Amino acid sequence: MTEKKLHPSVLQFKEFVKNNPRLIQEVRKGKATWQELYEDWYLLGEDDKRWETVGMASEHTEKTNTEQKGDFIANIMGMVKKMDANQMQSHLNNLSQAVGALQGVLAQFQQNNNTHNRGTPQQKGPTNPFSFRQD
Repeated sequence: MTEKKLHPSVLQFKEFVKNNPRLIQEVRKGKATWQELYEDWYLLGEDDKRWETVGMASEHTEKTNTEQKGDFIANIMGMVKKMDANQMQSHLNNLSQAVGALQGVLAQFQQNNNTHNRGTPQQKGPTNPFSFRQD
C-alpha cells in the first residue's frame, strides 16, 4: 500500500509510532492492537499522559524479573554454601526409606485388590501392550 493513498491522520499516526518505538513493542507483546492505539491517539492526542506510560510497565517488569532471578540464584548459592554434606546425606536416606515404605504399602494394596478381583472374570491381554514380535 502506498502512503499517498492513506488518510492524512493515518500518516500522522505512523509518524507518531516512528517517534515512539515502545508502541511497536506493546503490539508485538500482545498488550495492545494497532486499532486500539490508533483510536487512543486519535481521541486523546499525542500529548496525553497515556503515551508516557506505554511500555514503561513492561520495562519495569523485565527489570524486576531479572533482579528476582539474580536474587533467586544468589539465595540458592548461599544455601549450597551453608549445607552440611553429612546432614544432607542423612535427609536423603530418610527420604529414601520413606519412599520405600510407601512403595511397600502400595504393593500390599495392589495384592489385596488382585485377590478380591479374582472371583470376577477379567480380560486377559498382553501384559505389555507395546510388545513386538520378532521375526
